[in-house]
Amino acid sequence: MLHPELKYQIALSLLKGIGNKLAKELIAYTGSAEAIFRERPKTLLKITGIGPKLSQEVGNNTVIPRAEKELEFIEKNNITAYFFTDKAYPFRLKECSDAPLLIFTKGRGALNDGKFIGIVGTRNASEAGKENCTHLISELALRHPDITVVSGLAYGIDVCAHRAALKADSPTWGILAHGLDRIYPASHRSVAVKMLEKGGLLTEYLTGTEAERPNFVQRNRIIAGLCDAVVVVESGVKGGSLITAQLANDYNRDVFAFPGRVTDEQSSGCNSLIKKNMASLIESAEDLARFMNWEEKGQRKSPVIEPTLFAELSEAENEVLNILRKYPDGIQVNELSIILHKSFSEMSSLLLQLEFAGFVKCLPGSIYQATR
Repeated sequence: MLHPELKYQIALSLLKGIGNKLAKELIAYTGSAEAIFRERPKTLLKITGIGPKLSQEVGNNTVIPRAEKELEFIEKNNITAYFFTDKAYPFRLKECSDAPLLIFTKGRGALNDGKFIGIVGTRNASEAGKENCTHLISELALRHPDITVVSGLAYGIDVCAHRAALKADSPTWGILAHGLDRIYPASHRSVAVKMLEKGGLLTEYLTGTEAERPNFVQRNRIIAGLCDAVVVVESGVKGGSLITAQLANDYNRDVFAFPGRVTDEQSSGCNSLIKKNMASLIESAEDLARFMNWEEKGQRKSPVIEPTLFAELSEAENEVLNILRKYPDGIQVNELSIILHKSFSEMSSLLLQLEFAGFVKCLPGSIYQATR
């Protein structure tokens, strides 16, 4: 059963013109998100930063129906929401002045236990960069069984980091630039599903939010804020990785970078960070652990992983699953849409939820197959 306050917390995050700082002041003044929406506009005007327009915006309560719709998705799909006042809200992230009011997660991983390391880099990763990334994570996992890897599920170094963590049996969190009703890029869907077993997916965005460019910059602050340290494996002179490194520095997090040849474009950003003393040079997990004063804990034991299932399937999901079971070798998503008379977007959303639940898997060519 979801806490009734969550509806108003979601609604608060939807109010136009009220950013994180002002929202926190409103909470401090009224005591709760629900109280904000029950307060008279005249009273709200006493708060610095709240003018007549914003006080009326709160009083209209037009965001409540949208919040209720989001609640339905959260409850149906076993999503966990954390408001910034919650004790379980990630404590590292809470230290950051621009931390999200509200975050949504799916998965079984913990957000406050052990060591958290952010791994970022270029989307156009070289083989050498991927090798450095994989070796770093495998060594960290052996030396520090309580390590959790955080990245952005993007092409290149990001997905390499997630895959390396999965292979090393370490929890890994993907920070998304969109809602939990989709995966971008779609080709990383299978990786995302595997991440739910021990880590998970995290976002500050509601369902229906597209993966637009400004959102990626915003999500980078969560990667930086959620971690004890950030490692830039490979980066050009521009890009999201350097933004994440700058944010990590602003949050007083340790930043590390792998050096590269001066002629390599993918290493120019890392070399610049090191040259400007914005990152410490590392070549191995041992280097990183020494900088961080992490004592080696020995090798981890592989735990028994239990599957995550939704408690119930909707009528539409059961309908999809029944069709898939008639095609043991799988069926293409477009063909499935035609059979069930559903739009591509509606079908994709249903399949994603079924995949998260472990009932279907996606094969190459957007072919889906029932797993049970």
